[in-house]
Amino acid sequence: MARLGRRPRRLGRARGASKGARERGEAVSVCLDSFALLSWLQGEAGAAVVEEHLARSAASRGTRCWVSAVNLAEVYYRLERTLGRDAADGFWKGALRGEVPVSVVDVTRPRVLEAARLKARFPIALADAFAVQVAREKDVALVTGDPEIRAVEKAGEVRVTWISR
Repeated sequence: MARLGRRPRRLGRARGASKGARERGEAVSVCLDSFALLSWLQGEAGAAVVEEHLARSAASRGTRCWVSAVNLAEVYYRLERTLGRDAADGFWKGALRGEVPVSVVDVTRPRVLEAARLKARFPIALADAFAVQVAREKDVALVTGDPEIRAVEKAGEVRVTWISR
């Protein structure tokens, strides 16, 4: 799985993790949205935070990086538009095979209803509503840099680990 324009760094250790978290061996699962995944793939600011979570997920059975299938689809179509179908297919297959250490959350009717309710309450994109829904369902922080999520966080509906772009 190639990052945009460069080889991905090896995942395996949680570089950049806080000293206390490393010493305690904390298993901290998170939800990644498409903003976070694209920042990582493009090597943008915030990529190190995402990579840290992915490395933890790869290294520990107790740590997961959840991602909604809807957010995975958003990453796919953006990759296809910029790099072509082969690159997008490579990412998709890598995510589903575990080469990209994410746990994909499939779309179900109850999840669609909850995402729709979030979309109705907040000025966010539908894909963002699915990311928030997964973070709430799994009771984990949402890793993002998307400013649309601020209103949802401010309302106390989701915990957020902010990355910058």
